[in-house]
Amino acid sequence: MSADRAVLESALERGEEEGGSVEFKERLSRDVHLADGRLESLAAQLRHRVLSGDGAATYVVGVTDDGGIAGIPPDAFSESMDVLSILAEEAGAHIDDVETWGVGEDSERGLVGVATVHEGAMLDVDDDHIVVGTAGHVDHGKSTLVGSLVTGEADDGEGGTRGFLDVQPHEVERGLSADLSYAVYGFTDDGAVHMDNPHRKSDRARVVEEADRLVSFVDTVGHEPWLRTTIRGLVGQRLDYGLLVVAADDGPTKTTREHLGILLAMELPTVVAITKADAVDDARLDEVEREVERMLRDVGRTPLGVDRHGVDAAVEELSDSVVPIVRTSAVTMAGLDDLDAMFERLPKTARDSREDFRMYVDRTYSVTGVGAVASGTVNSGSVETGDELLLGPMADGSYREVEVRSIEMHHHRVDRAKAGRIVGIALKGVDESEIERGMALLPADADPPSVQSFEAEVMVLNHPTRIRDGYEPVVHLETASEAVIFHPEGGQLLPGDTGAATVEFKFRPYLVEEGQRFVFREGQSKGVGTVVDVEGDDADDVAGDD
Repeated sequence: MSADRAVLESALERGEEEGGSVEFKERLSRDVHLADGRLESLAAQLRHRVLSGDGAATYVVGVTDDGGIAGIPPDAFSESMDVLSILAEEAGAHIDDVETWGVGEDSERGLVGVATVHEGAMLDVDDDHIVVGTAGHVDHGKSTLVGSLVTGEADDGEGGTRGFLDVQPHEVERGLSADLSYAVYGFTDDGAVHMDNPHRKSDRARVVEEADRLVSFVDTVGHEPWLRTTIRGLVGQRLDYGLLVVAADDGPTKTTREHLGILLAMELPTVVAITKADAVDDARLDEVEREVERMLRDVGRTPLGVDRHGVDAAVEELSDSVVPIVRTSAVTMAGLDDLDAMFERLPKTARDSREDFRMYVDRTYSVTGVGAVASGTVNSGSVETGDELLLGPMADGSYREVEVRSIEMHHHRVDRAKAGRIVGIALKGVDESEIERGMALLPADADPPSVQSFEAEVMVLNHPTRIRDGYEPVVHLETASEAVIFHPEGGQLLPGDTGAATVEFKFRPYLVEEGQRFVFREGQSKGVGTVVDVEGDDADDVAGDD
């Protein structure tokens, strides 16, 4: 017997023991199970199952009425989950988790799934959910600090809580993050809601469900070769605050200053956490804080020591010009109470006057039985299960019509997501291989441009010589990281200059709009810019066939 089949049969045996809270279905279809009269009857049945199971029911799909393993095609399984979600919503419940197994020969491999349905409508967290982006030099303790914040557990001195965020085996082995990681914790009137085991999807979902206020972290990469990934995390996410870490046993470095420059260029209110306070004596800690204060003053910011002025002052004064400094240790947990108190009270800053839905794709993946998933941060508006959207632009400039199958936030399925949420949206009408980072999702009735070039106001932060016409850096705009060609007004820009330039994407168009900020980089050269005008084709002019 295969391992998958053994796990599946064990789940079936548990389901049989639970009796009235378990339902076996070979499949669910829209035509049959959502027909007039049938929907109400099945919703009432689901409600009975949930109440019989003390608030939870189990639906096993892809099996016969007596629990025999059958397996159904992926499309049929996906439709079954869509129908079950509608039935659950009608019954005042929601699907909390789905486990799937493949059965049968590879040539005719089907799916069996176990869906857990819980009482209560799908969660719609409040508008005070804030998103924090971390930055700082490699090995300065970003991931360890975040790991201790979201779990409430002290680190073992070896970066153990960092393992709650690093998701790739080579990251855990080397102790270096190589891609963006995500974490979440929250607050109720009774205090912080921590994750017991962040590796369990259900644990993240529990935090999202229980907390009245959520704090999500986008943990970036400190190693110099992955600076483009750090920029992607700070530019491509809809962040409310930055958290810059500086290790007490090292102090500010060139990378620290570079990351600070990016945070400030994106006009992101920032907190500095001096980490590893337990690793040095008080004299060294004072010295590093003075170094951080000088670094901030050098870029026109006012430092505010939380040890001296308190959390109330930090919350009140934190702004584009005032940067609080907190001394912390993930080992002794010193200073983490101050960070908790700040994150619990800081207001949301990333608001948008635009009402229509927009999300730039940051990651893509495929889920068995569900299909293509586009992940990212909702920039504006809101999206619901069943919405029809446009995805694009594709490489030829066209936009593809797609439908929202389902939405998850930190592995908790929701029926609606608002601006500021980090979500995964399962899409119908497109393959995962066709979705690329940098694409956008918009309402189906939108008329989005497909932009090949745009006008920008740029500032050169660092360049060994002058920038001439034809300069080819990489631009990081929203979630896109793309090679471009610069055409400076007047033919050149000198280091420290601010001036106008036409920026042309080398290989494909993107959705770009006035007011967006971006970072450009090539080798050690870098700068920032703001889009002031776009030159694009309307979607109707470039629309392709589905």
